[in-house]
Parts: sequence; structure tokens; C-alpha cells
Amino acid sequence: MRYQISGKQLDVGEALQTHVKAELGETVDKYMQRPTDATIVFSKTAHQYLCEATVHLSTGLTASAKGAANEIYAAFEACREKMDKQLRRHKRRLKDHHKERVEPVEFGEAGLYVLAAEEDESAAEGTSLAPVIVAEMETKVPTLSVGEAVMQMEIAGVPLLVFRNEKHGGVNVVHRRDDGNVGWIDPRNSK
Repeated sequence: MRYQISGKQLDVGEALQTHVKAELGETVDKYMQRPTDATIVFSKTAHQYLCEATVHLSTGLTASAKGAANEIYAAFEACREKMDKQLRRHKRRLKDHHKERVEPVEFGEAGLYVLAAEEDESAAEGTSLAPVIVAEMETKVPTLSVGEAVMQMEIAGVPLLVFRNEKHGGVNVVHRRDDGNVGWIDPRNSK
């Protein structure tokens, strides 16, 4: 597994890097035998250290976790424990509800645009109705089943996931609703 360990305005020493590689490697290998790379970023806000970790698996799934504590090693341990819990749940769901994916997840290319937020209505009166594009990037849209999409959304800790439905190839969306349930949007089924 490839590791990218860095700090935001913070020096990450060799001892911490060795500790992170050993501990995170052990955690990931316990549940997923095929991780590809991991990105770990340490930062500090006021008196707390923050640790954010993202692990990409060869199946196309991404797991991410965050931890905070008064010491940098404790922040990493909090993050590692959350990652451990997510991967354990993911493995349990795979065993209980889904057969293991034999082939890797396919990804299609898509455009990703970041639009500027309007600051106030008086400034918006003189401009056109088209929003201002701040950034234009490429993103990847995975081809998954609905169950895998919900699992990926929960593991990644994101409120929304756009994916291509592997049954019919259409673009679908799963999202976390305000009531705590998961919503699924399938435009193909609307009439």
C-alpha cells in the first residue's frame, strides 16, 4: 500500500510516519486485503491536533475517517479507531448482504463544477442569472449496485453519492435524508 503522510503547517517526523504505516496497515489488512493507497493529513487548530485519513481500496470503495485529540498520536489513534469501525461494518455488510465483487468497480469520467455562492441580493441584481463558475475539474462516477452505493456513501461519510446503476447503466443518486433515512433517485423509473 502506498502512503502519503503530511502535515498542514506541521512537521510530521519519521517516528510518527513509521507508527502510522504500521498501525493503519494492520487495521486495513485485518478487514481488506487489497488496499491501494492511503492519505493521512495532520493539522492543528488551537489546542487540538486533527488527523484525517482516506484509504482507497482496489474494489473502488473509499473509506475516510477523522480524529481529534490534544496529542498528535492520540488524534491518529482516534482516527484509526473510526477507520477500524467503518471497515468492520463494511466487511460485515459484504458477508451478510452481498456477494464479494469479483471485478473492480468501473469508473466513468464526468465534469465537476464549483459555482460561486451569491453573497447578497443587492450584488446579484446587476449580474446575469447564470452562476459564476469558480472551478472546473474532472471526477469519476463509479458503476455500482444500489446497495454498494449506499455502503460507499456511508463509508466515505458523504451526504450524497452519484453513481451509474450497474443493472441498467443509468445515472442514479443516493443521499442521506434529514430524517436519517437514505433516499434513492432513479430518473429511469419516473414517468
